[in-house]
Parts: sequence; structure tokens; C-alpha cells
Amino acid sequence: MFEDLVFAFRMFKRAKTRTMLSLLGVIIGVASVIIIGTLGESATGNVKKTFESANLNMIQVTTGYMRRARENRIEFNEAFRNELFETIQGIKKIWFKNSMSSILLNKDLSYSCNIDAVDYGYIETCGLKLEKGRYFNVSDTVEGFQVVILGSKAAEALFPDGNELGQQVLVQSSEATFGFRVIGVLKGQVAGFESPELSVYVPRGFYQKKVDRRDLASITVVEALKPGYVSSIIESIKNFAARKTGDSFALSTNSMQAMLEQIDQVTGTMSLLLSGIAAISLLVGGIGIMNIMIVTVTERKKEIGIRKAIGASPRRIRFQFLIESAAITIAGGILGIVAGLGISALVVSLLGWKFSFAVLTCVLSFLFSAIVGVFFGFYPASRAAKLDPVMALSAE
Repeated sequence: MFEDLVFAFRMFKRAKTRTMLSLLGVIIGVASVIIIGTLGESATGNVKKTFESANLNMIQVTTGYMRRARENRIEFNEAFRNELFETIQGIKKIWFKNSMSSILLNKDLSYSCNIDAVDYGYIETCGLKLEKGRYFNVSDTVEGFQVVILGSKAAEALFPDGNELGQQVLVQSSEATFGFRVIGVLKGQVAGFESPELSVYVPRGFYQKKVDRRDLASITVVEALKPGYVSSIIESIKNFAARKTGDSFALSTNSMQAMLEQIDQVTGTMSLLLSGIAAISLLVGGIGIMNIMIVTVTERKKEIGIRKAIGASPRRIRFQFLIESAAITIAGGILGIVAGLGISALVVSLLGWKFSFAVLTCVLSFLFSAIVGVFFGFYPASRAAKLDPVMALSAE
């Protein structure tokens, strides 16, 4: 086998132009598959990196579509929080949140937004980072102090000079007008359900004391013990809603973990589809190899006749030409992998992503290129093996 391989490369050297044209189709096909697979892996990794700072254990729960009477509606109160925690396994903590549409004023400057009234520790748990200042403390929540943490866009709109901390802002809502002291400004970042650039936060204790004393939340956020529990908790919440109301749609859930899993599925499916399309070029390259191998067999009839005359079996002749065909595609596969990885690394670098090496794609591409060589080389090899020695020796 090794001698046949060495002989094959000698033949390639004698017909350089033909060999390069044969290699080109395989190189383009393999490189295309590698580029698509690697860019897909890198894109998925980049999306996940974007959400690194977010807590992927968080599940947002809101009231959903109700097909039954309103008296069955679930209310987000302390009784609900306690029952949910005791009933469902894998929950670390349950947070409540209220929102109110408001306008923030600082002298002649204004900023329209939804203000979120949140439990103590919620902002830190969501992974939101401070540009300056401090988070809410226990006293802010228990006493209902009128302090506010601004998103980066809100701070920029209200305090262009950047001197926000300790300043007073007015909050006009449909309920009343309140004065708040700025204690922190958030960094701009991607953070799951939250929008730290646009959001404005106040202690939920203030909301309960000054805005709505009914102790009802508009949104519940469930924190799982670890990301692996998210799917089972979501299913348990649906079952909980069905038991309480007879309708599993009474509560609607959303989670970053589920969204990332969907992104993985979508990008994986798209990469597979595009890789399949790119692999067609490998088949086209294989047809080109078969054509060139047929020409090679025709040109080397005398050689085949001599080998048969001195005792070479048809099986040995067939094996020799299969080795030559496979050698072309294997060499093309290796060059295609190198070219594909090089182009992918360049594109990923230009996009500013982290390069992800698609090992499985490289292995499958290499194996597929070898299989293509054997498959499309079989007919020319069989043709060579069936040549009559007398007719082959008499060929010009």
C-alpha cells in the first residue's frame, strides 16, 4: 500500500496541472464546509459570551393568557411566593418586581421610562454592574427610602456633566410625583431580561409604602439553583398553574437559558444545512476526479498491460488506481481544512469574535473527502482492472 501511495504521488508530479485542477474542487468543497461550521461555532460562542454576565438561572414569570373566569387568576403576593417555593424543587430564591411608567426630571431635562421597583439584592443577582455609586441596601428596602439607581442612558440624559451621585430627580407617574436621590449608575451591558442602559430602579419597599399597599407584584423572577434546573422548573410552574386554575396558560415563563438553547438549535440547524449545500461542491469535485482518472487509465493502458503480463491481478490493478484517487481527495481534504481554518480565523478576527475550532466538522470533512475519492475512483479503477492485457499492450 505504501509503495502504491508513493507511486501515486509520482504520477501527480508528472501531471501537475491535471492534479491541481483535481485538487481544486476538493479543496473548495472542504474549505467551504470548514468555514461554515467554524463560523457557526464562533457565532454561537460569541452570543453566549455576550450573555456571560447575565444570570442564566433566572426565569421570568408573568400572568399569561386566561381562558377561564377571572376569579381563577393567580396573584403574585407573598402567599404565592411561599407556595411556589415550597412546591417546586430546585428554586434558590423568588424575586418580585413592579413597574410604573414615569418621567424623570432634572431641571429642564427629562427622561421617559418604566421604573422597576425591585427586591433587595435583585440587581446584583442579575449580574448588573455599577459604573459608580452603590446598590440598594436592606434599609432602603425596609424603610422604603426614595433612592434611585439610573441606567447609563438615563444618567446621560439627565446629567450630561456626569455629576449624578447625590443629586435629586423628580419622578412623575400616574400615581403622584416623588423626589429621589441618585445613589448609583449602571454600566451598559447585556444582562438577560434587564436593560441596564435604559432601566431605572427603585427599592420595592418604596413602591409598597407609597404607591400600592396591596403587596402585589406585576412580575415574578425565579432563580434556579443551577442552569440545569431551569427546564424542569419551567415545566413545574406550568403544572402549578394548571393545578391552581385548571389552565396551564395562566402563567407565562421566559428564561435566558431556554433562549440560548434555542439559539444553539437554530445556529446548529443552519450550519448543518449550509454545510450540506457546501458538501455538494465535494461531489462535483469527485465527478471531476472520476473524469480525470478515466483519462489517466486511457493514457496508461500500456503500463496496465505490462503489469498484467508480468502477473499483476485485476484486484491489484484496481487497488492501485483506488489509492491514486483517494490520495488526491485526501491531499485536497488536508489542504481544504488548512485553507478553511485560515479563512475562518481571518473572518472571526475581523468580526472581533473568539475563534472556535470545529473539531467534528474538520474530521467529518476529511472523512467525506476520502470517501468521495474512493467512491468516484471505483469506476475508473474497475475499468483499468478489466482491461485485456493484449489490447492494453497494443494501445498506442
